Amino acid sequence: MGVATLGAMPASHASVATEKPAPYMKQLCKHFGHKVDVQFDDEQGTIQLPMGRCELDATHPGVLQMQVSAADPESLERTQHVIGSHLERFGRRDELSVTWA
Repeated sequence: MGVATLGAMPASHASVATEKPAPYMKQLCKHFGHKVDVQFDDEQGTIQLPMGRCELDATHPGVLQMQVSAADPESLERTQHVIGSHLERFGRRDELSVTWA
């Protein structure tokens, strides 16, 4: 797992290969939207979890781009796990795999 800093906050990103980036982005946003603040349209989304934030970009064909940031490395790791595990579960049939860098 790689950790960069976005401003003063730890951050990381993942590029997930999928033929359906927008539908998966929307599924993630709708799922988390039942409990946390979420904003999304047909191309981009943001999920604000208690421990961190995930920005999603489905504008590139064949890939869902995700950027997570949090106040500290432990919160970043938790955010990565929550977002990544949900996307992998939703995309099990398509064998989606999330690797954070």
